[in-house]
Amino acid sequence: MTDTHTHLYLEEFDNDFDETIARAESAGVDTFIFPAIEQSSFEKMMSAQLRYPQKIFSAIGLHPTSVNEKTYKQELDFVEKTIKNFSFVAIGEIGIDCYWTTENIVWQRLVFERQLEIAAEYNLPVIIHARNSFDEIFAILDKRNDLNTRGIFHAFSGTVADYEKIKSYKNFYFGLGGIVTFKNSGIADIVEKMTMDEIVVETDSPYLTPTPFRGKRNESANIILIAKKIAEIKKINIETIAEKTTKNAEKIFSLKR
Repeated sequence: MTDTHTHLYLEEFDNDFDETIARAESAGVDTFIFPAIEQSSFEKMMSAQLRYPQKIFSAIGLHPTSVNEKTYKQELDFVEKTIKNFSFVAIGEIGIDCYWTTENIVWQRLVFERQLEIAAEYNLPVIIHARNSFDEIFAILDKRNDLNTRGIFHAFSGTVADYEKIKSYKNFYFGLGGIVTFKNSGIADIVEKMTMDEIVVETDSPYLTPTPFRGKRNESANIILIAKKIAEIKKINIETIAEKTTKNAEKIFSLKR
């Protein structure tokens, strides 16, 4: 399987990074997508990728919670400079976050739209972070429909209406992670409506740990718990989940094995 969204390069894994990769491989994960956060963590992300260059692939981008008026131009300049010197599989993690604060919403919108333009310029998919912000994101995607944006809505936790709106774009996959295992998340009914051609699996490690390990550090080996829950909801075997989500990941990120 492919963990399409995992931050194993963060300090939470400093003491057991190699062991974490080994546990993930034992659980059937052989490919890892590292989404970027901001300039300050870029070097660690790339150093981690270089340790497993056949298994780890990175994205470049500015996370919406790292956007502020004083530094966003510098951060965008870094993205635009760096993308010319390295090979990335996506622009991400980008988007809009209205959960933590809306004080910087003007700058979040600006940064999100600019990164959609960069993705189009380099013909790359995007990894979209949408937390309490689907309407904001839809407004920008509708405004910039000339960009033909494609990618993944990471950690999907929207409503049926959000799901239908995203489907209408015809270019997006739904990243399903630990939230799908949460008893009161309400996601199961929406997952039941999804086809296997629009799903990828992810952990968002070290965050969003699936049941029954909520409250503990998440890691890519837990992808098996997410896959099992999707298999239960969809009433299909886990081998089908693994096969289909892997093919979807290979397609959206243009991965060659």
